[in-house]
Amino acid sequence: MERSNQPAEGPGDGRVAGQADGRRPPTIRGVAERAGVSKSLVSLVLQGSPRVSDAKRQAVLDAIEELGYRPNAAARSLVARRTHTVGVLLNDMRNPWFVEVLDGLNSLLEAHGLRMLMADGRLDRRAGQDFARTFQELRVDGLVVVGTLPDTDGLAEVAERLPTVIAGNHEPRLPYVDIVANDDERGARLATEHLIALGHRRIAHIAGQGLVGELRRRGFEAAVRAHGLAASAVVESGDGTEEGGYRAAVRLLNPSRGTERPTGVFAFNDISCVGALSAAQELGLDVPADLSLVGYDNTYLARIRHLWLNSVNNASHEVGRRAARCLLDRMERPDAPAGHQLVAPELEIRGSTAPPRP
Repeated sequence: MERSNQPAEGPGDGRVAGQADGRRPPTIRGVAERAGVSKSLVSLVLQGSPRVSDAKRQAVLDAIEELGYRPNAAARSLVARRTHTVGVLLNDMRNPWFVEVLDGLNSLLEAHGLRMLMADGRLDRRAGQDFARTFQELRVDGLVVVGTLPDTDGLAEVAERLPTVIAGNHEPRLPYVDIVANDDERGARLATEHLIALGHRRIAHIAGQGLVGELRRRGFEAAVRAHGLAASAVVESGDGTEEGGYRAAVRLLNPSRGTERPTGVFAFNDISCVGALSAAQELGLDVPADLSLVGYDNTYLARIRHLWLNSVNNASHEVGRRAARCLLDRMERPDAPAGHQLVAPELEIRGSTAPPRP
């Protein structure tokens, strides 16, 4: 057989180097050979580096188009030292308030090409610490902690290496960690003063846990004290769940308590307010004729028609959006001083409060 003196087929004949059978996907090496540049220059073009001349950039882009090259996301992340992902650590995914925070968070992150990886810190008492470190191992570009974590010991360590923002809570205060939260004390005062303005004089509060619970209790106590009602006000402990709200309300409203039952109740959140509503109905009390109820968070639960609860709107979507903005800024300026933003709450009036019976 006559031996051909023609060179072996290469990138100039439409076949990518190493693509002998025409079925293997094009590689960055093939793009470099087609464009007549180095592989490192192709990488610079893929990163959007300004250190590439217009002529060479266009040659690379033309080669990518001709070969149908699609950059490997994982490889591109290693080159750019970014994964374009953000870790989101939640206190409890069952809480509907967190869903609305996530909506606000994702709306801005997605617009900047970032995806969320989520984990539930409720799984065990060390989950907050373990998941925070797991996110670090996954090389996320930043971390958003939503709500109160069961364990924050590992967060300080992770925050030294990752841009970190806390949303919906006021602690822990750490260097270079931004906080975006609702003005919980002010919101609690709004709820309590609404009941007082309706004429209620025996008002109870179903309290929550953590610093957020403490701030809402503080707002409640400040309001009743300012109106001379501290002596008749009652605080009953809860845990932020429907069952906790139900049990707290039973203790408050049961005739065997030996004291006059409250005519108005301000609950730590909407979930516990739903529990209080169930307790009132079981005890034969009409809401709002016999008992007025106010929740907090203004979640979808408060907006369900047959519940129709008054609730403090703590701007959950706005909290999430601001947290995303803080994280984007923190990724650009990691050494900037930590900020603490409070989003102003508003009271949403629906159908669960009324003046007390004469």
